[in-house]
Amino acid sequence: MNVQVYTTAWCRDCRAAKQFLDANGIAYTEVNVDTDPAASAEVLRHVGKRAVPQLVIDGEWFQPYKPGRGLLFDELRQRLGIVRG
Repeated sequence: MNVQVYTTAWCRDCRAAKQFLDANGIAYTEVNVDTDPAASAEVLRHVGKRAVPQLVIDGEWFQPYKPGRGLLFDELRQRLGIVRG
């Protein structure tokens, strides 16, 4: 599985998403949109707004949070094939 996480240094939900991936042994590549203008443009092109975190799982874009709800843990587990134990 190929996972990219589009993040910023100041984003609390980005940190939570990376912690979730780390805790579940999911390897990922972090792409910081603050330091990479092309990555920022890529997020805007795919999502229609500059919103992070964004995950790209095997080429499919997924926004793992909802404003006011935070990280969508159940949806993340489902998308990543993580079985609760």
